[in-house]
Amino acid sequence: MGITDKMKNAAMSAVINQALSYLEKDPEANIPKLMELVDKVVPSDWYVSQRGAIRKAIGEKSNWYQLILKLYDLDPGVRKAFFQNFILNASLLGSATQDEVSKREGCNIPWAILMDPTSACNMHCTGCWAAEYGNRLNLTFDELDSIVTQGKQLGTYMYIFTGGEPLVRKKDIVALCEKHADCEFLSFTNGTLIDEEFCQEMLRVKNFVPAISLEGFEKANDGRRGDGAFGSAMEAMRLLKSHGLPFGISTCYTSANYADVSSEEYFDQIIDAGALFVWFFHYMPVGAGAVPELLPTPEQRTELYKRIRAYRQTKAIFSLDFQNDAEYVGGCIAGGRRYLHINARGDVEPCVFIHYSNVNIRDCSLLDALKSPLFMAYHNNQPFNDNMLRPCPMLENPECLRTMVKQTGAKSTDYESPEDVDTLCDRTTPYAQNWQPTADELWKENRAAKMKA
Repeated sequence: MGITDKMKNAAMSAVINQALSYLEKDPEANIPKLMELVDKVVPSDWYVSQRGAIRKAIGEKSNWYQLILKLYDLDPGVRKAFFQNFILNASLLGSATQDEVSKREGCNIPWAILMDPTSACNMHCTGCWAAEYGNRLNLTFDELDSIVTQGKQLGTYMYIFTGGEPLVRKKDIVALCEKHADCEFLSFTNGTLIDEEFCQEMLRVKNFVPAISLEGFEKANDGRRGDGAFGSAMEAMRLLKSHGLPFGISTCYTSANYADVSSEEYFDQIIDAGALFVWFFHYMPVGAGAVPELLPTPEQRTELYKRIRAYRQTKAIFSLDFQNDAEYVGGCIAGGRRYLHINARGDVEPCVFIHYSNVNIRDCSLLDALKSPLFMAYHNNQPFNDNMLRPCPMLENPECLRTMVKQTGAKSTDYESPEDVDTLCDRTTPYAQNWQPTADELWKENRAAKMKA
């Protein structure tokens, strides 16, 4: 990093810290003045689009303004760590380092790294392999620590735990948060292991955020996860909210639950519970237990696409739609372009939903993994489609995944039943063909609307 970049980073750190101190004195009175302060102390060409979006949200006193105010209901120490780690380290300074390393090394560098501390789980959800296979597979604390240490050298300060149920390893997760206090850690979790003791640990380390998995309302959730699972999740949210701790919701949408999870009632329920964000994931028909019938129809996916975008204009919650929001990030973000996944066996996978790999983190460095054949195939072929509503090389462009896996010799890393890439892509091809006409029409409408605006 050059002298100019170091000076810019130091200046940005000073600006952020000054702004945070200013806001702490009286958030509601000072938030409208925030951008005036920022504009006075930074060059006019720095982070122009981001500053514009913040200025607009504040000026209109919109739902986004209300969401900003909700951050001031959080524990002050947790809030400060979030601003420092997520906004400054991961999103501003870290992104600059990632870009620099990417150009120098000629490969993708991720904004976030997903990793499975364990494949074990404390629940026995219908169709899940974790209970049967999970206890055999774990990343050690030293391995997790090494991944984070290497990631920080590349500019990556955001780490997301997947599983299994990550909180089966809660002591190691807390220790990792404590050791890497400059990083932000998020975990997908069923919420059943969040208790008073763990809330106190979250308050102590300050840089851990849970995303609690919900299938929808109580009937749908407990139908898959077992009686009482919904109540346990709601109790976890109550505890977190009462301690001023941030959390969000993770929801997989299918042909069976798409209407419920995109309803205003569902949004209001999770907002009232205290969730700051909701992350929607399209059902992926991966593995021997895949159920293609759960794939949303084009009409169902379109309805969800429209509902989520409408609620972004009115609801005080940050919503992400993993499949339909590709236009905001330029298509597929896997393969290290924005994230990668390391499973509990150490296999480094381009995507948490696509279980193929050339390398294992136990045998190579993180940077070497990013330069491996399959990751470079992602790097060289992204975006996989000019239509950002058809971003995925598996779900909407299966011929792309088929070609990349075969050309690179990548092997299936599925825990339960290794799956030939032809079997997987043959399963997703009908979906891709059915979705294409609708996606093309939606994308055309989307482009026309933006040109008018």
